[in-house]
Amino acid sequence: MNETPNLAPSAAQAAQEVRTTISRLRRRILRAAEAADITLGQASVLTRLSDSPGATASELAAAEGVRHQSMTSTIASLAELGLVTRAPDPADGRRVRLSVTPEGRRRVDEGRQLRGEWLTSRLQDRCTEHERQLVLEAMAVLQRLTVD
Repeated sequence: MNETPNLAPSAAQAAQEVRTTISRLRRRILRAAEAADITLGQASVLTRLSDSPGATASELAAAEGVRHQSMTSTIASLAELGLVTRAPDPADGRRVRLSVTPEGRRRVDEGRQLRGEWLTSRLQDRCTEHERQLVLEAMAVLQRLTVD
């Protein structure tokens, strides 16, 4: 690992804390809407596909950071549950385009609502008004990190 000189120790500590906390928070938010019949990975693919209708298995695999074979298996499971449909690409019959079914869309929307409600409730029940304002200020700082 390359060490970069002149980095403030507080920057390294803050980076570690942000990564750890966001990772834990993400997992907990996802669990808030966990469905008994699909895995978190399947739910992630379903959500991604609802935001990118007509994607291919290869495109989804790249976006999710998994092998094509794993994505094919995930898609097959979602199709078996009636959450995803496959259709030939009109421009290239060798390619298969994927879409979320109405039931799949309902599940995505329901999951988003449950995750939002869980986080809102946690912020309401476990934080003071002052702490919620601090969270908003911290989010503005973190947002600046995402802008190039």
